[in-house]
Amino acid sequence: MKALQYRTIGAPPEVVTVPDPEPGPGQVLLKVTAAGVCHSDIAVMSWPAEGFPYELPLTLGHEGVGTVAALGAGVTGVAEGDEVAVYGPWGCGTCAKCAEGKENYCLRADELGIRPPGLGRPGSMAEYLLIDDPRHLVPLDGLDPVAAVPLTDAGLTPYHAIKRSLPKLVPGSTAVVIGAGGLGHVAIQLLRALTAARVVALDVSEDKLRLAREVGAHEAVLSDAKAADVVRELTGGLGAEAVFDFVGAAPTVRTAGAVAAVEADVTLVGIGGGSLPVGFGTLPFEVSVNAPYWGSRGELIEVLNLARSGAVSVHTETYSLDDAPLAYERLHSGLVDGRAVILPHG
Repeated sequence: MKALQYRTIGAPPEVVTVPDPEPGPGQVLLKVTAAGVCHSDIAVMSWPAEGFPYELPLTLGHEGVGTVAALGAGVTGVAEGDEVAVYGPWGCGTCAKCAEGKENYCLRADELGIRPPGLGRPGSMAEYLLIDDPRHLVPLDGLDPVAAVPLTDAGLTPYHAIKRSLPKLVPGSTAVVIGAGGLGHVAIQLLRALTAARVVALDVSEDKLRLAREVGAHEAVLSDAKAADVVRELTGGLGAEAVFDFVGAAPTVRTAGAVAAVEADVTLVGIGGGSLPVGFGTLPFEVSVNAPYWGSRGELIEVLNLARSGAVSVHTETYSLDDAPLAYERLHSGLVDGRAVILPHG
């Protein structure tokens, strides 16, 4: 089968031919119908050789949907032909966090060498994908694969981040979304669907600010040195009750701290390497700063239900598997509005 692999440190990914996988006991083989292209992949491909955590070559793709093509011995709960989404952050299934459905926070994943598809084990940028356990599959129930695949990360990650702050996003409150790209433009829709807050979007790109307005942002502000002052002015000097930074670089993290209100939540989702000092006098009183990771399987089910209701949708552009390297080039250059989706059989 064809697969898109990161094969050499510092080199672009390549489309190669690899053996077709076969499901062993307890495993499920998916025929991949769509795979999402994520900035996290670009981050992985920018890491230096020293300390690189994954074995190469690595088939990319941690957002995947597909059709069940074959079942390993003993598999129950799914059948050949089922259309499913892949829950990506796999865990051990037995620790305290996994027992809560929070495999994204598995306590033993590192110890046991458990990695998500595309982030340590073969991912969805291939014609077929091997799933280690049927519990990592969620029915699509009529959702279009292209529309659904970004929801497994670009939908689930902001949903998980926002859900924690819902009690603070009451009428009259303000939520700031920094970065209106793949995850950020979904976050805007989620905030509009789930809260009564005024939503202020920040980005360096006028195209992405336009997208932010299209999907529901009340205000769209250029993310420059004056952005924090603009947000403060919009909020009467009080700041925002919740700030979600989907970039996570040092300048955006500083902005996130600068626009936070007293008792605000500042959530750093992006992996741009920035950090926000916390201490008495460094931020307004009782500001909470956290850095979440992905989301739970139950939350993925909730996100897909929101999509079925029409409350959230992802702007997508599609590519063949042969053109997947081009999709990454466009994403790296900031030319993708929303999410690029690879169609391995299209």
